[in-house]
Amino acid sequence: MSNIYESAANTLGLFNSPCLTKVELRVACKGISDRDALSKPDPCVILKMQSHGQWFEVDRTEVIRSSINPVFSKVFTVDFYFEEVQRLRYELHDISSNHNGLKEADFLGAMECTLGQIVSQRKLSKALLKQGNTAGKSSITVTAEELSGNDDYVELSFSARKLDDKDFFSKSDPFLEIFRMNNDGTGSLVHRTETVMNNLNPVWKTFKVSLNTLCSGDHDRELKCTVWDWDSNGKHDFIGEFQTTFKDMKGALDGRQIQWECINPKYQVKKKNYRNSGVVILNHCKIIKMHSFLDYIMGGCQIQFTVAIDFTASNGDPRNSCSLHYIHPYQPNEYLKALVAVGEICQDYDSDKMFPAFGFGAQIPPDFKVSHDFAVNFDEDNPECAGIQGVVEAYQNCLPKIQLYGPTNIAPIIQKVASSASEEMHTKEAMEYFILLILTDGVITDMADTREAIVHASHLPMSVIIVGVGNADFSDMQMLDGDDGILRSPKGEPVLRDIVQFVPFRQFKHASPAALAKSVLAEVPNQVVDYYNGKGIKPKCLADFESSRTFSP
Repeated sequence: MSNIYESAANTLGLFNSPCLTKVELRVACKGISDRDALSKPDPCVILKMQSHGQWFEVDRTEVIRSSINPVFSKVFTVDFYFEEVQRLRYELHDISSNHNGLKEADFLGAMECTLGQIVSQRKLSKALLKQGNTAGKSSITVTAEELSGNDDYVELSFSARKLDDKDFFSKSDPFLEIFRMNNDGTGSLVHRTETVMNNLNPVWKTFKVSLNTLCSGDHDRELKCTVWDWDSNGKHDFIGEFQTTFKDMKGALDGRQIQWECINPKYQVKKKNYRNSGVVILNHCKIIKMHSFLDYIMGGCQIQFTVAIDFTASNGDPRNSCSLHYIHPYQPNEYLKALVAVGEICQDYDSDKMFPAFGFGAQIPPDFKVSHDFAVNFDEDNPECAGIQGVVEAYQNCLPKIQLYGPTNIAPIIQKVASSASEEMHTKEAMEYFILLILTDGVITDMADTREAIVHASHLPMSVIIVGVGNADFSDMQMLDGDDGILRSPKGEPVLRDIVQFVPFRQFKHASPAALAKSVLAEVPNQVVDYYNGKGIKPKCLADFESSRTFSP
């Protein structure tokens, strides 16, 4: 058995190279050709990174409706490794308005480069290549900026009153844009609010932005704010603008309101009695001290790693070499590969190296009733296994003793881990964060209950990683991931935070297992930080190492 474990670990040769720094990448496009003569495109840019010859999605921008020259407010944050050639691919898609995924999207072009090229040039502009690598008229510009050590966030809430009415048959549909003015006189889009329809006194949603993004940590840096009347054809009407600084905004820290006159320079020149085009009000400003993932780990927070394995009949009889559960003497099956790839990373953050392992969808001894959350070692009082090798051995030992059955229900196992995470939540300390790895071969059959369980778990110190094994159609699983839109419970309650990462194993069949681990665990540090920072929970034992770490004022 240890031979198989060693074989899996060797196959998965995980590498660790120190991340030199984090880099923010901003994206804008120009001259996007209309695919549909009747309407302008609804562009979205997808960032992909190459690993072992394959492209994997890292993140995507928002969709901007009816725009041929979009400037995206979404900022990509990537780790920069000086000693690695990090190949990036930017894909531009026209997303149809009724769907946020890519199934109904038109491919408009792509640009490939390395992160090193962008970083060394600071700003890289290239033509977007269409199918067959032919250059079109459209181009993409990527601007890089190194993240400073200031990880604090600021929460801002804006409204406006008596804005100019730009529409004949209804009131203006205003939205606000905030730009950080750079040393070279250019502006970087920091945030674009949602559009409030038919309202001259809009109240925009509260939003968070890092101080680094807002003003590069410089509280006196000029910020330019513009208010527009949204138009469905993309030709938004200018209402007015004003200049400010974060230093001015901080006047709203103590609950007071700060306001600015919104000025249209043309009206100022032409109209004799012109005062303003409305007033923009900052109702709320709050600085949120952001602690990093390492702050929490160094403060004693443990990652509690739990594995759940799919033992439904659709996997095939484990005695048959075609089965996904077949134990080959020398070659680990996909379940083992995925388990070891992710487990090898997580075990470094768990001091006792004891991992609970559960199975679902099987008839289990002695009475052979179907269970969706049984201990793989058959010890319900202590389902923990010693190390990842212990999980591997328990998995192999249980296969001959159970009867694969069904259906594929994963809500019970999410609820089981959530009950442990719930106990941790009540301590109000950053001591245990739970990661549930679910390995499954098929489409889940209790989708409504699973959505309900995930929405509940999004309030807890918990993340769920689902790896799809085999060649089933996993399109329904993408909904749980939340990347294509906000996941909601059957009652309509949205998740508090995105805690699910779904990855089909087949995408990584020919890539290194390190790439699989990187992909499934990429969101975990941010999920840990978002949870504890959102709850206002500081790292434990911070005083012990705070003196050796400089915090920006």
